[in-house]
Amino acid sequence: MFKKKPNIKSLAPLRSSDRRRVTDQIISDYQLEVPQIEACKDSLEEQANISSATGRLRNALLPDGSLSAKFSTKVGPDLKVVSGTIYAGASDGDEQRVLWFKVDDKLYPTVYTLWRHPRIVPLIHTPDFVLRKMRGGADLMIPGLARGPPFPPRAKLDSIVAVASLENPSIPVVVGVCEIDVSAISQVQGAKGHAVRTIHWEGDEIWIWSHGGHTGRASPNRIEAWDNEDRAEKCTLVHEIAGMNLAKCKSDQPDLNTDSIGSSSEPDPNEHLGEENLLPHEQLPVKDIDKAFWDAFLFTMHHHRVTHPETARHGLDFPIPQSLLISKIIPFLPVHNADDVVALQIKKSSWKSSKKFIKSLEKEGLLKSKDRNGGETVVQDVDFDNLAITTFTPYKLPDKEPTGAVVGGAGIEKAFKAAHSTADDSVGQQLKRISLLKPKDRLAPILEPSSSSLHKLYLPAEVRDIVTSYIESENLISAANKRLVILNPVLANAVFDGQSSMDREVLAKGSVPRDALIERTVQGCMLYWAILRNDETTDDVKPKAGNPPTMKILLETRSGNKKVTKVSGVEAFHIDPQALAEELQKACASSTSVTQSQGSSPKSPVMEIMVQGPQKDIVIKALEKRGVHRTWIEILDKTKGKKK
Repeated sequence: MFKKKPNIKSLAPLRSSDRRRVTDQIISDYQLEVPQIEACKDSLEEQANISSATGRLRNALLPDGSLSAKFSTKVGPDLKVVSGTIYAGASDGDEQRVLWFKVDDKLYPTVYTLWRHPRIVPLIHTPDFVLRKMRGGADLMIPGLARGPPFPPRAKLDSIVAVASLENPSIPVVVGVCEIDVSAISQVQGAKGHAVRTIHWEGDEIWIWSHGGHTGRASPNRIEAWDNEDRAEKCTLVHEIAGMNLAKCKSDQPDLNTDSIGSSSEPDPNEHLGEENLLPHEQLPVKDIDKAFWDAFLFTMHHHRVTHPETARHGLDFPIPQSLLISKIIPFLPVHNADDVVALQIKKSSWKSSKKFIKSLEKEGLLKSKDRNGGETVVQDVDFDNLAITTFTPYKLPDKEPTGAVVGGAGIEKAFKAAHSTADDSVGQQLKRISLLKPKDRLAPILEPSSSSLHKLYLPAEVRDIVTSYIESENLISAANKRLVILNPVLANAVFDGQSSMDREVLAKGSVPRDALIERTVQGCMLYWAILRNDETTDDVKPKAGNPPTMKILLETRSGNKKVTKVSGVEAFHIDPQALAEELQKACASSTSVTQSQGSSPKSPVMEIMVQGPQKDIVIKALEKRGVHRTWIEILDKTKGKKK
């Protein structure tokens, strides 16, 4: 990814709250176990050490005083633009280096982090001649895997792994992502396909970067903790950080990479804790999460069918928004302990979102749904006579306040509601608003060299590539000035219509600057837009014609000096107006209402949220929690008589 030098914006100190958020994501993503107070009660000193384990862990992963900055780089043969955030820090007086980087909300460790903190990711080995190619950006193929099978059990599909050579097996020098389930491979000889996609390596531009401008730091000669990965898998980074004698692994010499973590004591051979306590928490299988939500839906509809037999729709008011449907089935999930509260979430299922969950139910004929304007899915009807609902056998639901099963003083049901505290599943979503271009018929001759189609939609950068392919294939670049493009009859007729003064000037000169040509080509395309949510791609949504939508916040005065704040256009950004109104009511300590905007279609209504008082800042904060960028919000303040 960093074969070419990335464009790194100005570095800024990482706020404590942001550092806590980033490190908590690392702890969660990499399943680092944080010891609890109850784990050790031998002495007050040990309890104090354990109580500060989380703080130590955070500081070890991302030291105090770390910096962050946005970056962008170009990847692959099509020079796809990738952007993200780097996190740089220093430990024990070392020079600041990039320790982590985030792309698409996924945090990757650099080799500097792996050298200091072994075993946070599984280690894969390959011959040295293969590794040399990987350090040039090549991917690792299945035949290149060594020291297996079996391979590390954590090397699952999409998991982050480290790669080392057979010649120097304890030094990871490549960070990659598993393209397949490597742990399940039973034979590598004769197999084909990619095993690991290379992301970062010792020697790339991120490794080179330093705050002082010095070159990258060379890898150590040997890292004891990486030396025996099979045995080391049973010891976790966090216990070293906590300074506890919980590790069962014993090396011949002190671990040079745990000094900064505060683990200098020898393992206690008489430690009573079993190895199972040192392993990351077991994850509930995805198929079990899917079954839980599927059965909960059937249970919910069966319950309404039995308790409301007198009405055709059995007590349900249709249409039902997707977020409201999820909130209705949550009480019927088979939750029996605190672990189930964490595990049973729709985002951890194979569907990842309530929208895809509803579509799968519709595919089985259990309900009918419709996508409203803006992408929100609503349930229009449920087939209560479906055999799966009529023959469903209810299971025992957990008690509301079971004895001994409390979380923070509340019962399981209360804890589960806290985990799903909002009926609006848009909270925490990641949104991308993209503009797409569809070439008009007159541009058809320009598309031929790049084998592009008039019937496809393209990003602006892709249109640039199409134009570049055409002018290079026709050899239209001016020899005297590489920025000028010589017009041939095809290009002139396809792009310039001669109606504007600029067109007439360009046609008279017979040449045009490359950027002006691309801009004029973009203007000759039809504009489309799409809002991508979380992991969605353009293949998952249907782009719509026109300019990208904006959200509107209107402040106005009513009934004398009474000020109100109105919000509209939230549906296009996958936000439930009713759920947002409920949150604003609590946040603003004020009354709210949701009504249909004037002029909107009854078939695809656009709702307007009204909040009493001038609540612009609180509204913006609530929208940003839902992935809305400030640049997508249009603010009109009529209380001051001017537009902001």
